[in-house]
Amino acid sequence: MTQTTTGIPAGRPRRVRGRPLLYTSYAQDMALLDTRAKRVWTGLLVLLAFALSVVVADSSLEVLAGAYVLAIGAIGLNIVTGYAGQVSLGHAFFVAIGAYTAAALSGPPGGDNLGYGLAEIWIWLPAAGLAAAAAGVLVAPLATRLRGLYLAIVTLGLVFLGEHVFKEWKELTGGFGVGREAAVPQLFGTRLDQDGALGTREQQLYLLMLVLLIVFAVAARNLARSRVGRAFAAIRDRDIAAAVIGVPLARYKVLAFGISSFYAGCAGGLLYTISGYVEPSSFSLLLSVQFIAMVLIGGVATVSGAIAGALFISLLQPLTRALPALVPVISGDTTQTPNVFQVETVLYGLLIVLFLVFEPRGLFGLWIRAQNYWKSWPFSY
Repeated sequence: MTQTTTGIPAGRPRRVRGRPLLYTSYAQDMALLDTRAKRVWTGLLVLLAFALSVVVADSSLEVLAGAYVLAIGAIGLNIVTGYAGQVSLGHAFFVAIGAYTAAALSGPPGGDNLGYGLAEIWIWLPAAGLAAAAAGVLVAPLATRLRGLYLAIVTLGLVFLGEHVFKEWKELTGGFGVGREAAVPQLFGTRLDQDGALGTREQQLYLLMLVLLIVFAVAARNLARSRVGRAFAAIRDRDIAAAVIGVPLARYKVLAFGISSFYAGCAGGLLYTISGYVEPSSFSLLLSVQFIAMVLIGGVATVSGAIAGALFISLLQPLTRALPALVPVISGDTTQTPNVFQVETVLYGLLIVLFLVFEPRGLFGLWIRAQNYWKSWPFSY
């Protein structure tokens, strides 16, 4: 075996001590967590997240569980918008398809609403994702003909179309203002929405959503660093150039919409298991704006940014809902103006504008800035 000048056999990947970003193989460069610091901090964050289930109050765990589900949906939107560059404002439509597919499969048969009695989560969760993915694949051919603002307007129309259909399809949804029971989170005969062996109802749902978020996040991160992810990035940066070098645009745009819709459908099936109730007016334009805000505020084309944005928006809601008690001018009643929901809409728009102007990379960009500062300290370069 040939030897290098340092005495290390040639061809063996090595990392020079004190230079963690110096790689000698593609495997090191493409690793999921390519530095020891990333592995340590990721492990600590995961352990902290699991520890919260026993040290945080049940009411806070319920908020965090909802935030984790929204993070799954935000990761899905980030795949099609951040990685593939296809602007979509219709995410709420695919979330609704997943929510009602899950509710119908898990609902009791013979009741007032459509139900098939398949309460096991390993049945209705993939089915919710696949139903939404099928809808995304049907819509995706439009993405091959449209882009930019035109594509955004078409996907925006899906929200209003879906809102009308779900309000009128009373057998499935229960109708406007009535609603129906959401999907039942049951795993191998054990109801996770009731107190059980793993703790209270809130603790069990929190652990379920955390585990699923980790699975979906790792899958999305692996997708981004695969051949498919690189094709998405090429289409996002310059689709004409991507076509010239041999990337089939139609195939990958359809794939991006299908994967994104699958994530949205799974998020929809999970989201309303926390409250146990789903109603057609929940899937309005505001929900799509919330997902857009999560992606832009957290950081476009980053999985960790989507999670950070979802946590930011979800933890912001309890603060805005407390405004009527602090500011008497703001009402908690939707029939009065101004009300707390109008304030939330304005706040989301304001945050999107501020982040796009002052920090386009979002919360992830702020983290990178802080990281680079401490790497170069005490120098300014």
